[in-house]
Order: sequence, then structure tokens, then C-alpha cells
Amino acid sequence: MQVRHGVRLAELTTLAVGGPIERLVVVESADDLVAAVRDADEAGRPLLVLGGGSNVVAPDEGWPGDVVLVRSRGVERDGGRLAVQAGHDWDDLVAYTVEQRLAGVEALSGIPGSTGATPIQNVGAYGQEVAQTITAVRVYDRAEKTERVLAPAECGFAYRDSRLKREPGRFVVLEVRFEMHPGDLSRPVGYAELARTLGVEIGERAPLAEVREAVLGLRRGKGMVWDPADPDSRSAGSFFTNPIVPAERAVEGCPSWPAEDGQVKLSAAWLVQHAGFGRGTREGKVGTSSRHSLALTTEDGATAAELLAFADRIVATVRERFGVHLDREPTAVRP
Repeated sequence: MQVRHGVRLAELTTLAVGGPIERLVVVESADDLVAAVRDADEAGRPLLVLGGGSNVVAPDEGWPGDVVLVRSRGVERDGGRLAVQAGHDWDDLVAYTVEQRLAGVEALSGIPGSTGATPIQNVGAYGQEVAQTITAVRVYDRAEKTERVLAPAECGFAYRDSRLKREPGRFVVLEVRFEMHPGDLSRPVGYAELARTLGVEIGERAPLAEVREAVLGLRRGKGMVWDPADPDSRSAGSFFTNPIVPAERAVEGCPSWPAEDGQVKLSAAWLVQHAGFGRGTREGKVGTSSRHSLALTTEDGATAAELLAFADRIVATVRERFGVHLDREPTAVRP
């Protein structure tokens, strides 16, 4: 365990906003992670657990306690079953599964952040979600002060959501377990843009490596692959989720897809663009990406307050024009 001082949250997040940290604790194992969390809880210090920092809007005032930076790594394999440490880089894991001819998360290539964060958000893209392959999540339960293994049903997975997210601060992810499908071909391709890029029909399969490269190419084209040299990647990915509404409230002209219980999922990107916040819209040091209207990006000197105010203007304008509410995807952390 390493304890550091003089670090700012902006240095640890892809949006590069956030103030000074009172005490940064870097852990490299699940045991040290539990020990660091217990130490903060017993001492009564405010605690923030941080992985890759790619889905967080960190507070300008900083953090008046412990920020535990999770850097545990490692993958244990038993056939198609994987047990992955929470701090393991997510895209490194996806690359590993493709190299090992294990299908299930290939369409989730290029997503920044750590493996431990993926079940919290139920990360998804290009027709896949991690909930489709997760078999268990090992956590430290701060309420019960004990380690637990949560089955998928106990995780309460939903669209970009989970029980882990709905009960913020309670569960600290230590390890994620997956069940992959051995073979050279991907799982059935479930996203039209990806299918077109691969030259296949929806529901067909493609070579794993080709799917990964196609997804990386699509994400790079939208500034959605983290690259310090690319200002459009200085974001938290998609800032808003696609809203799910009753079918009778569908917006004319807005692309939509069937959802559960007779509802439809609307394109948040279309709503943002047609509310007047197209690609490259800037207000001060924040704005939409020049390549994707759903990604909000920052410039040097930007603040979390400025970014959230801009996001709130988008939400209010979309609601006023279309009668639809947009939910933020990243978590805005408060001390």
C-alpha cells in the first residue's frame, strides 16, 4: 500500500477535472483494498474508491479524506471461466479474451477504465453488455463489514445500471467472474453499425479479431478511445444514456429501438443534436466532442461545475423541446 499527498483528482480522471486529495492510497491487491477501506471507515475518513477514473465527474473542491486507487491486476482462467482482479485494465482484458479465442466481450473493446467498474455501470456497447457474461462479483460490503460473492440476480443488472450503482458506497468490487464462450467466432453481432462495418447480417458471427478491430475503428472515429493526444477523448464517453419511454411518447424523426414492456429506446445523440448541441458546441472550456455529440469534453482549466452546468442545459433543453428526460451516465462525485 502506498500513501501519497499533493495529488489532484484531475490527474486521475479522463475528464481531467477535480481538486486536491487529502490522502491518496494506492493498492495493488484485493486484501490491501479491503484493508484500506476498513482503515478509512474505522477512522471516520470520507472514502472514494477510484479505478480508471473514466466514468467520474470529480468535485472541484477535491476530496477531504481517502481516495483509494485500485491497481490490483491479474486474470485466473479455468476453461471459459475467468476471475479478474478489480484493478485490471478493461481493454487489456478484452484483448486477452480475443487472443485466447474466448467470445463474449469483444464488442466492448476500447472502453477505458478498470474491470471492477464494469458491473457497477453494467457497461455496454455495440450490442453487448457485461451482464451477459458475468457469473459473480466478489465485493467487500461496507454495511456488513464482510466480503461477499454476489450472483447476477443479486447484482440487479439493468440498462447501464445495477444494484452496485443504486446503493452507492456500500459495495467495493474486489473481483469479477465471467463465463466466456471458447471459439474463433464472436457472439452474434447485435448492432447495425457494427454489422455493416463487418459486412455481416444482424445475428451472424464474425472472427473475434475482426470484431475487435472494427469496434476499435468505430470508437476511434468518434473520439471514444482514450488517447492523451486526442482532445476529443478527454471525456467520460457517452455522457447521457438513451432514454426509454412508452411507445406513445416516441419523438417523431428520432431513431428508436424496441425495449421491454412495449417501450422504446430513443437515440440520446439525436435528441442532443436536435436540441441545438451538435458536435463541437462549446461553452467556455467545455462542450460536445467534435466527433460525437454524446461525449462532453473539457479543456485545460475547465471545472466540474462548468461541465455539469453545461450538461444541465442540455437536459433542460431536450426536456423543453421533446418532453424527454436525459439521465447522466457518469457519476458526479460529492464529498
